Amino acid sequence: MTPGARWIRVWLMIRPGFLSAAERGALIAVARDGLVEHRVARRANAIVLLNDGWNCEEVGSALLLDDDTVREWFEVYQRQGMAGLRNFGHEGSSCQLTDEQQTALKAFVTTRLPRSTNAIGAWLRKNYELSYSHSGLIALLHRLGFVYHKPQRVPRKLDEAQQQAFIASYEKLLNRLEPDESVVFVDAVHPTHQARPTGCWAPKDVAWDRADHRAPAPEHPWRDQSGDRADADAGGPED
Repeated sequence: MTPGARWIRVWLMIRPGFLSAAERGALIAVARDGLVEHRVARRANAIVLLNDGWNCEEVGSALLLDDDTVREWFEVYQRQGMAGLRNFGHEGSSCQLTDEQQTALKAFVTTRLPRSTNAIGAWLRKNYELSYSHSGLIALLHRLGFVYHKPQRVPRKLDEAQQQAFIASYEKLLNRLEPDESVVFVDAVHPTHQARPTGCWAPKDVAWDRADHRAPAPEHPWRDQSGDRADADAGGPED
C-alpha cells in the first residue's frame, strides 16, 4: 500500500468507499458531461461504481469489458488520479520532440527507410530517451509526412509472346510423348527461398522503386528480415 492510500485489497477485491465526496462528485461530473470523450467518461463511471460497492466483474459486465481492464483503470486512478484516466499513451497527438529533433528524425527515416516502427522507437529512446506507443509513433510519422509504403508484386520481364510460344511448345511435347515417357518439373531454381517483398516507412510524396538500395541491408525495404516484424497495420495501412 502506498503512503496515504485510502484503499485496501482483500483477495483481489476492492473495498468500497475509497473516494472522498469531492472525488466522487468530480468523477460523476465527468461521466455525465456530454462533451467529454466517451472512453474517459466510461473510465470515470467505472471508478464510481467500484467506489459504490460493485466488484470488477460486475462493472466489467455492465460496461462490456473484462474485469482485468476495470482493475487496471482502478490502479491507474489510484496512482495518477483523473489525469491518469485521461491518458491513453498516444503521445503522437502531442509531440514531445523539438523542431531540431523532428528534423533529425526525418533525416533518419528518409535515409534508413525502416521497415517497422520498432527501429524508429529504438532510435528515439537511444538518442532522446523518449518512448512512444506503437499508435503514437504512427501518428507522429504521419504528421511528419511519412507513410508506410507497400510494394506491389509484379512478375519481372513479362513477354506474352514468349509465354504463348512456351505453352505451344509444351503442348506439342506432351502430344509426342511415348507411353513410357513423362514430363517432370523440378522446383529448385529460386535464388532465394521463400523471398517476399516488404514495405518501409518513407516520405509520402516519393515513389520508391524496389531497386532502391539506399537503405542499409539490415533494414532494406524490400527484404524480409527475421526478428523485425513489418508494420502490417501501419501507414495505409495504419501500426
